[in-house]
Amino acid sequence: MSKNRKVIITCAVTGAIHTPSMSPHLPITPEEIVDAAIGAAEAGAALVHVHARHPVTGQPDQSPEAFEPFLRVIKQRSNCVINITTGGAPTMGVEERLRPCATFKPEVASLNMGSMNFGLYPMLNRFNEFKHDWERPYLEGSKERIFKNTFQDIENILAACAENNTRFEIECYDIGHLYTLSHFADRGLIKPPFFVQSVFGILGGIGPHPEDILHMKRTADRLFGKDYVWSVLGAGRNQLPVATMAVSMGGNVRVGLEDSLWIGPGQLAKTNAEQVRAARQIIEGMGLQIATSDEAREMLQLKGGDKVAF
Repeated sequence: MSKNRKVIITCAVTGAIHTPSMSPHLPITPEEIVDAAIGAAEAGAALVHVHARHPVTGQPDQSPEAFEPFLRVIKQRSNCVINITTGGAPTMGVEERLRPCATFKPEVASLNMGSMNFGLYPMLNRFNEFKHDWERPYLEGSKERIFKNTFQDIENILAACAENNTRFEIECYDIGHLYTLSHFADRGLIKPPFFVQSVFGILGGIGPHPEDILHMKRTADRLFGKDYVWSVLGAGRNQLPVATMAVSMGGNVRVGLEDSLWIGPGQLAKTNAEQVRAARQIIEGMGLQIATSDEAREMLQLKGGDKVAF
């Protein structure tokens, strides 16, 4: 492992998995999302991955109008790469999920590589009192809900973003998703370097066992060789153990309150920056350095923050 290697930290600051009743620290309003993103960037995150929420209920909101108030402010206050979700929430159709990316033409957008079961209902074992009417049905409904990302859905997103030169955080929740990426690469619909975000520990996807992490990395190496940049996220309590293993294998990491509400056993993270600092401590403890936003832009061959529509 080269000691000169720079490690990219991505921070996903709010997401659509957790609900407001689970943590008082989950960013909900545009102002809270701005503060979370800026804090994460100042702590060392080169990229911030953003969702929007209704400012009162905290329900996932994929309207461009919900994104606009914080996108412009984050850009004004930070040089970080802003990554807009096309995943939205599993309850949304692809047309709804695509609208913010198509409107704002970001440097990076997330892109899920397959339909899947996406089980959130086990959280009801830990959380059983909710502030808002939508929270419990949202979690319970994941027992029978499919997170739909068909080949046609993926192709539509790739086509819609092609002229904007938006690159993708390609979210792979299982081995088959790597082969789906290979399929679209073979068709010339997506170009390297691929920014592959391997997701471990979501119920319905690959698990967080070290053998799962090795299997994902070996498969990506075989399919893509040197044409990809590998990053990982571990869901919940798996966040830092998965990050540690991946960094030791040459990977990059994603943290943030989208992926885990915790900073330690039974201890809620108070900020996204707290998780970024924990990841940074692991990286620097291995004698490595974190990548700046501009270094990440070079590594991922991004178009630059001056070429977005916000």
